[in-house]
Amino acid sequence: MTTTAPPSAAPPAEQRRVRPAGGFGPLLLRLHFYAGVLVAPFLLVAALTGLAYVFAPQAERIVYADELVVADPGAQPRPLGEQIAAARAAHPEGALITVRPGDGDATTQIDFTSPELDEEHQHTVYVNPYTGKVTGQLTTWWATTPLKTWLDDLHRNLHLGDLGRHYSEFAASWLGVIALGGLMLWWRRQRGNRTARKLLTPDLSAKKGVRRTRGWHAATGVWLTVGLLVLSATGLTWSRYAGDNFSVAVDALKGSRPSVSTSLTGGAAETPGGHHGGGTGTGTPVVDPAAADAVMKVARDNGLSGPLEITVPEGAATAWSVGQIRNEWPVGRDVIAVDAATGKVVDRVDFADWPLLAKLTRWGINAHMGTLFGLVNQLLLAALAVGLICVIVWGYRMWWQRRPTRAGRRALAGAPPARGAWQQLPAWGIVAGVPLVLALGWALPLFGIPLAAFLLFDIAAGAIRGRRRPPPVPVSPAPAGR
Repeated sequence: MTTTAPPSAAPPAEQRRVRPAGGFGPLLLRLHFYAGVLVAPFLLVAALTGLAYVFAPQAERIVYADELVVADPGAQPRPLGEQIAAARAAHPEGALITVRPGDGDATTQIDFTSPELDEEHQHTVYVNPYTGKVTGQLTTWWATTPLKTWLDDLHRNLHLGDLGRHYSEFAASWLGVIALGGLMLWWRRQRGNRTARKLLTPDLSAKKGVRRTRGWHAATGVWLTVGLLVLSATGLTWSRYAGDNFSVAVDALKGSRPSVSTSLTGGAAETPGGHHGGGTGTGTPVVDPAAADAVMKVARDNGLSGPLEITVPEGAATAWSVGQIRNEWPVGRDVIAVDAATGKVVDRVDFADWPLLAKLTRWGINAHMGTLFGLVNQLLLAALAVGLICVIVWGYRMWWQRRPTRAGRRALAGAPPARGAWQQLPAWGIVAGVPLVLALGWALPLFGIPLAAFLLFDIAAGAIRGRRRPPPVPVSPAPAGR
């Protein structure tokens, strides 16, 4: 007698776990898996080095306390001309190029060229603005101290020069893709029960195993997504290849940062600059450095507040330039060009007049470097770095937890998702997705080239496995009568 299970009986566990195949899910899962396994080590290095860089301002004030900090600030600073004369006495070689007047407990920083240094490096002499005494000197990069420069190089290129820059651009190119892919996978997994609690918190009902680890991995990733996308986009703006493409696009959209003209003869001389500080001149000025006091007074009278950088002209036909260097919110980047002989402002560019794209770039760079919102910005970056490290560790833990453990099938890690996921895409997804991926790969070469290499490798590996698979053994029909 055959017994039929009632309609209300629950299906076996194996059937309950089966999800409908097709769509973008399998492809997203496979790409997220391989991108996580192969790119995560680079992201881990970027997170660790970025975490070390975050608190560089506090570290350099400790390491270079004598050079950077005035122990007993006075009420009234000495004239800039006197401070420059003291710096010149301590550093008689090289041309004077820039002056950053000290304020509060900060020393005055005075930059000089040197024959043995390139245009990005200077000898910076530090002067107590209240006593006029030199407190020290350092070789700086765009006015950045050696410690901060070392940490910056560690994060950008691992001290490997142009070759090392590929690591950071590779990580930044894939960071946003991995973050968005993980978000979409978590969204799909929660279908039918997409509440804020389910999306933003881990599943604590799972006491152990891959389900619990996945909950922490995914929920933390959701919290980090916006910050990781910002870090990815801003990091790419000054990368080697994607950064060049970004600059071309910005120029085409007329979104470049405007520069002030310092020509006194109607030419097009402009104040140089860079991401990490003011630019340098290479000629020997024929002007009196003591004019810096009058130039700074003109700048203050014209509304330039906060910390300033004064660029000394390279010759009589070039004006002095004075620019704000405040990176905190609200960002101060107004610049004027001053004819020291007449005290007249010959050109002016205010931050308020920058194109929106240039402003967004400036804000993004400051946020990425931890200066836009001061200590709050630093703490947010530190939280992003620690969170990303945890997400990476949990991702590798899931890979290990999914490994086969049965006798005869043991492995060090879990198997990757099934191949052929792209074959399950709808036709419209292929038609729309291929041009989008090609455009993204062109704009971000260190995303596109590794992706193409992975696809070629995956196709080749699949073809090799197909040839090695033994043909099926034919089954003989059962003898008649049985």
